[in-house]
Amino acid sequence: MSQSRIILRPGAPVPSRARGAVLFIALIVLVAMTLAGIAIMRSVDTATLIAGNLAFKQGTVQSSDNGVEVAYQWLLTNRAALSLSNAGQGYNSAIASPTWTNPATWASAVTVGTDAAGNTISYQIHRMCNCADIPYNGVCAVTALSNQCALDNPAAATAPPAPGEGESFTVGAPGYLQDPKVYYRVTVRSQGPRSTVSFIQAMVAIAL
Repeated sequence: MSQSRIILRPGAPVPSRARGAVLFIALIVLVAMTLAGIAIMRSVDTATLIAGNLAFKQGTVQSSDNGVEVAYQWLLTNRAALSLSNAGQGYNSAIASPTWTNPATWASAVTVGTDAAGNTISYQIHRMCNCADIPYNGVCAVTALSNQCALDNPAAATAPPAPGEGESFTVGAPGYLQDPKVYYRVTVRSQGPRSTVSFIQAMVAIAL
């Protein structure tokens, strides 16, 4: 009776070509992981840069409050002479709509200074009237029409009351709880780091 014999042989060796393919695939995976890591780093850097720019922008907006306050105090101090423009103090007695982003617009502006955050604040003031160098109730020299100004109370040709009296401009008219006021527009430019620029406008009313 014949017997069959089972002979176990060790596994056949992997051909050299197969080993080369595995190395090639590993290199591709490594390159893909490297590119993914670089993309993540760039994304983080971009997010950090954007957050920094937003912080600088917010800083210029907050610094603009200082310019509004300085301009308001100047108006209060010089309210007796607000019928006339004062280019040296950045004051215009008539309304205008210049291009605020044009550097030439700020040639006659007042520079308040530079704060601790590196923001440089400048301002301009415009009286809300359509004629320059004319009293609020005067007649425009060019058009011979009444000067139109934005007031919080009706205006007449008579002189305003003394400060604190709170009367109206005409006899027999109802009295007011406060003196009539003319509106002024304060425009502030705040320039900060990384070429950050903010423009802020505020309306203030000054008693006549």
